[in-house]
Amino acid sequence: MGLHEGVSIVSRRRAFLAAIGAAPFLNEFALAQNSFIPGAAEGAVMINANEFPLGPCAEALAAVRETAANGGRYLFGEAFRLSEAAASSENVPASHCAAFAGSSDPLHRVVLAWCGKGLPLVTASPGYESPEGAAAFLNVPIYRVALRKDDYSHDIPAMLAAAAGKPALFYITTPNNPTGTLTPLAEIDRLVKEMAPGSCALIDEAYIHFSGAPAAISLIDGPKDVIVLRTFSKVYGMAGLRAGLAFARPEVLGRIRPYGVGFVPTTGMVGARVSLGVKGLVEQRREYVRKTRDSLCEWFREKGIGFIPSVSNKILFDAGRPGRELSAALARERVYVGRSWPSIPNHVRVTIGTPEEMAVFKTAMVKSYPLA
Repeated sequence: MGLHEGVSIVSRRRAFLAAIGAAPFLNEFALAQNSFIPGAAEGAVMINANEFPLGPCAEALAAVRETAANGGRYLFGEAFRLSEAAASSENVPASHCAAFAGSSDPLHRVVLAWCGKGLPLVTASPGYESPEGAAAFLNVPIYRVALRKDDYSHDIPAMLAAAAGKPALFYITTPNNPTGTLTPLAEIDRLVKEMAPGSCALIDEAYIHFSGAPAAISLIDGPKDVIVLRTFSKVYGMAGLRAGLAFARPEVLGRIRPYGVGFVPTTGMVGARVSLGVKGLVEQRREYVRKTRDSLCEWFREKGIGFIPSVSNKILFDAGRPGRELSAALARERVYVGRSWPSIPNHVRVTIGTPEEMAVFKTAMVKSYPLA
């Protein structure tokens, strides 16, 4: 079902919201259904959804509990307090940051705002599919560009070529999901400089904290439209509390505001703001994941299991057969891993859990994988 340029923003928004329940739409809810395991036994190891296994930090939990007591109030100001704190932490004006209930909300708003004008979506393969669902709903072209074969980064020249010099929405996830690989900031800068006027670069940095790599927020103030997304669902351990951020010039943020109601969970806003102020939190959690990830990679090497080197909290590894078959075998051992991607069907994504969870995963792998 297409939404044409002549239709008003209000009409597009109403049609979009009305169809979510009926159309095959790869939004966060639809993807979450893939991660929800209704028959999972108690005590099962859930390393399938890229969650941080330790949950929110103690300071955030205390703030959430206190805020929940005032849950009968909307407390609209908490969203502004979060965006102000986040802007300060990134050294950008407060007008350049907006808070949302997670980062998938602004992600879909961006697709509606730009692709709703007929612009195609240019994305990576394999990559995070959610914006593809929104673009397909709008009936615009979707160009899936293979990751580079040498380092699994986004192939920026090929993405630019896919747009053929015309305006497009370019979606970059770095580190990428599912591969956990980085696209260098210099390459993203090249994309922004070379994309046609009227284009938008949507940079999803949901996993940036695990890498310690330079962020793309430095690119938002140029003449081209650039939006950088952040979430508190990953390293901050707040996936169920819902808090996220969008960084862009004020007029760019203004373009996506009409595509949602704007309500946010105050517990998530407060927990996120408090988390930002906990010194050393990101560094400690990055190291926690790195040690567990390095241990798993070493085990993969010892067992002769191929994998894509990751700087994130998940690894895409070679299942030795169709990935769905291995996932099913692991599930019989009460270990639930992530899904496979059509462009790389013999690989499976596994989230980095606690050391104890990864030990159970290894035991299940010995039973389920055709080890040498």
